[in-house]
Amino acid sequence: MSASERRRSARTAVVWEALERALEHPAAYWEQGARVVDVGGGTGGFAVRLAELGHRVTVVDPSPDALAALARRAREVGVEVAGVQGDLSDLPTLVDDDLDVVLCHGVLEVVDDPAASLATIREVLRPDGLLSLLVAQRHAAVVARAMAGHFPQALALLADAPDPSAGRANHRFTAAEATALVADAGFEVASVHGVRVFADLVPGSLLDLEPGATAALVELERAVSERPEYLPLATQLHLLAR
Repeated sequence: MSASERRRSARTAVVWEALERALEHPAAYWEQGARVVDVGGGTGGFAVRLAELGHRVTVVDPSPDALAALARRAREVGVEVAGVQGDLSDLPTLVDDDLDVVLCHGVLEVVDDPAASLATIREVLRPDGLLSLLVAQRHAAVVARAMAGHFPQALALLADAPDPSAGRANHRFTAAEATALVADAGFEVASVHGVRVFADLVPGSLLDLEPGATAALVELERAVSERPEYLPLATQLHLLAR
């Protein structure tokens, strides 16, 4: 495993474990696998792996370059992943409804209206369909900007004010806000996990040079992911909802 793969595994392990458990639910899907749409799935970091597990996956992304990279990545591992150019607001016209699973990872931060976006996702999901939502967590973003010396940006985030330097929507969410937003959209929240509680604080050189460090970090991330006192430290929040 390369150094970049080790760092990526430490940052995504908690999300993968929660998602794979949900997809293994007995009798939840047909034998041919779940019908999955990954909104903003880019080059297929999640989509290709889900296809390897036997699911039927479509990535909806506005970037043609990302979709081209997705196609190359899928070919390299011998799976099929459909790529469709568009964004979250286009979902009802781009994909069939009655989807089993929608992944919305790192997307609500940049949409104008997160509540309307969740309503769109609910429209295309079948009854009891699964939403996997990954969002940036505000408290950790405040700390990260303060540690980088960007004190006005940290103060703006603390007050939940828009950052004029971002040039686009830059929403951040607390666990309570994200849970309420999902519930208000008509979903039932099944789980909330803190993601990257420590992974973004550990020097990459340590993971590269210290034998066993990545596995130990993943185990630590797993241990704190559901403990509410650590949620404010998490770079991201992962919610599963139906």
